[in-house]
Amino acid sequence: MSETKPLLSIRELSKSFGPIEVLKNISLDVHAGEVVSVIGASGSGKSTFLRCINVLERPNSGFLDFDRFAFDFRPGSRAAPSADDLKALRARIGMVFQSYNLWPHMTVLENVIEAPIRVRGMPRAEAVDLATTLLARIGLAEKRDSYPNRLSGGQQQRVAIVRALAMQPQLMLFDEVTSALDPELVGEVLSLMADLAAEGMTMLLVTHEIGFAREVSTRTVFFDRGVIGEDGPPSEVLRHPNSERLRQFLSRILHEGLAASAHGAAEGATP
Repeated sequence: MSETKPLLSIRELSKSFGPIEVLKNISLDVHAGEVVSVIGASGSGKSTFLRCINVLERPNSGFLDFDRFAFDFRPGSRAAPSADDLKALRARIGMVFQSYNLWPHMTVLENVIEAPIRVRGMPRAEAVDLATTLLARIGLAEKRDSYPNRLSGGQQQRVAIVRALAMQPQLMLFDEVTSALDPELVGEVLSLMADLAAEGMTMLLVTHEIGFAREVSTRTVFFDRGVIGEDGPPSEVLRHPNSERLRQFLSRILHEGLAASAHGAAEGATP
């Protein structure tokens, strides 16, 4: 895989918010078909990193190569992205957030077809056909004329994923997409993501679902205070961590998961 050109190549990417340096010279390659899980404690820079990839947050310095795009974020660079560049880039990189971000005044179908029509110039009939196919795939075809407030959280998040897929992206970014869901709804979203991974979708996902990362990912990257602490196959990074920082993080995630399971069992117990 290392002999082929990466789909995404990031070099020396840095991002600060005022005096706080959130990302510190991050370098990472992602090849087509890879599923890279990004793990780490809150505040380690994971979400900011994803937002820098499609330039929702503009890096302070560094380089980004994706498909035909090559951006230099150093101050004064002539290779900085233009507004048209960013529009074209975001049409090729789908992103799904913690919150569903569906437009509440639009039906499910309208949410899904809006961007393909307005951004990609897809004919409405073609967009509707694509949306109908995607909604049927996730078992929500009958919800096409419903408004988001009539859906469960898991249904809304699956529609958000389908809305991103309707743009037919080359890369999908997932930012802790199950963190706002009730535990019983997490599985239906993870199942859809696992299907996408099995079909060869290139994915970068920030997650605390360590079991899911172990089963689905081709690589796991551990962020630690704005730098990449470890990077490798999940079987190595998650089962045999090299650093004490990662061992502590995984131990804490395990204890939190056990505590949540115990709490859920207690709530479900019959008095």
